[in-house]
Amino acid sequence: MLVLLGSIGVAAVFAYGDFRWKAGTRRRRDQLDAARLPHAAKVLDPRELELLPEPVQRYFRAVLAEGQPIVAAVRLEQAGTFNMNEATGNWKPFTSTQHVVTCRAGFDWDARITMMPGMTARVHDAYIAGEGFLHAAVYGLVSMVNMRGSGDMARGELMRFFAESPWYPTALLPSQGIVWSAVDQHSAHATLRDGELKITLLFRFNAEGLIDAVHAEARGRTSGGNAVSMPWEGRFWNYAKREGMRVPLEAEVAWIHPDGAKPYWRGQITQSAYEFAH
Repeated sequence: MLVLLGSIGVAAVFAYGDFRWKAGTRRRRDQLDAARLPHAAKVLDPRELELLPEPVQRYFRAVLAEGQPIVAAVRLEQAGTFNMNEATGNWKPFTSTQHVVTCRAGFDWDARITMMPGMTARVHDAYIAGEGFLHAAVYGLVSMVNMRGSGDMARGELMRFFAESPWYPTALLPSQGIVWSAVDQHSAHATLRDGELKITLLFRFNAEGLIDAVHAEARGRTSGGNAVSMPWEGRFWNYAKREGMRVPLEAEVAWIHPDGAKPYWRGQITQSAYEFAH
């Protein structure tokens, strides 16, 4: 009987943690939607591509058709693995949902990571109305990390939004506020502004004209208890048609060390649902 009562008590605690976490997700996504702004353009006008660097023109022509509606929001479901220890390679499975709004730029990533059998961590990573958020808690109850703020925190999260734009490619168009500058035949810089924040990333394109990688020279992270900036990169592949657009279904994210890339996130899109500007 004591064992049964104990099991019921543990189940009740886990259920409460799940309930509280989901309530927090709803609040955060309501805030994300409340910060939306109207889109300056509703569909792709091919004339806006004419003065772009050649590899950028090739990219848009490879992934978008004339008259493509502008993505206003997208809900993504993902599955993959997350590296809990960069030195030893302690990869753990995760599933997640991600809600993205393209104007005003923002997202909320809600993940469940299986730390070990019977033990899960819940993670929110978000950028909402100019603020960055990172909250990780065992069972959604015991916080391991709980950070929010503007400045470097917001900058790092806006950088993530920008780097993941191959999943919502119309957000990279000039009509959506992006400024492109040429580098060479296979890469170009793109700049995004949101309020006082300004982000510039290097986009690299493969032989098909598709985005192969997005690179930042410096993104903030915590290492050994200290805040540091390091090169950071996302890679994309396995493109497929979704709502008339070609988007990558698989990706990997890594910190770039002097001795090479150290991936920490690998995942695939399992479901997607797009909302378009109107």
